[in-house]
Amino acid sequence: MSGKLIMNALVMYDHQTDTLWSQFLGKGVEGPLAGKTLDLTPLIHTTWEAWKAAHPETLVLDKRGRYQGDRYEGYYSSSEPGVIGERVEDGRLHTKALVVGVNLGDISKAYPIGTLAKQSVVNDEVGGVGVVVVFDRSSSTSVVYESRAGDHSLTFEAFGEEDGLCSMLRDRETGTIWEAFTGVATDGPLAGTRLKRVPSHLSFWFAWTDWNPETELYTGDG
Repeated sequence: MSGKLIMNALVMYDHQTDTLWSQFLGKGVEGPLAGKTLDLTPLIHTTWEAWKAAHPETLVLDKRGRYQGDRYEGYYSSSEPGVIGERVEDGRLHTKALVVGVNLGDISKAYPIGTLAKQSVVNDEVGGVGVVVVFDRSSSTSVVYESRAGDHSLTFEAFGEEDGLCSMLRDRETGTIWEAFTGVATDGPLAGTRLKRVPSHLSFWFAWTDWNPETELYTGDG
């Protein structure tokens, strides 16, 4: 990391060109590669316990016991909006409320973690694109997919018992069964199909609105 911030978001640099890259934008902001956009690689932000249960053969970096604490715990519990304050004050949610933010086309939309905890499968639309937001209550893990597979526009629901990252979904249109956190269809007419991941951010509300001041907010009414 460069040690710099843009609206409270970290700024990275690369060792080859010393270009500065915005964490939130995934884009070069200063230097030889300014304006270039990085390719996005989907990942899952989850707990070690949940990941290990789903992927028991996972290797992990040996930090010799230095996974025991988090120096930012005080910041998480504080109501202060970052080092340099907030640029946009949006009272629809508490400043430090966690949201899953999605950008599609020119539209941004935020899904509050508090709402997802009550409604773990959300079928919705962002910028004219059908999406499904999936949430695991036990680990506060979320993923977002386009809710289309080939020519099929799908509506999803939870299937079976909740099982962390091994939970399953079923689409109402074809009855196909899907792995909730890989997007892979395992049984039914669409078996072998994989849903397309939609890039998303797990973010504090104040940070999301600073970068997306016109954001829509999912309220759970849909």
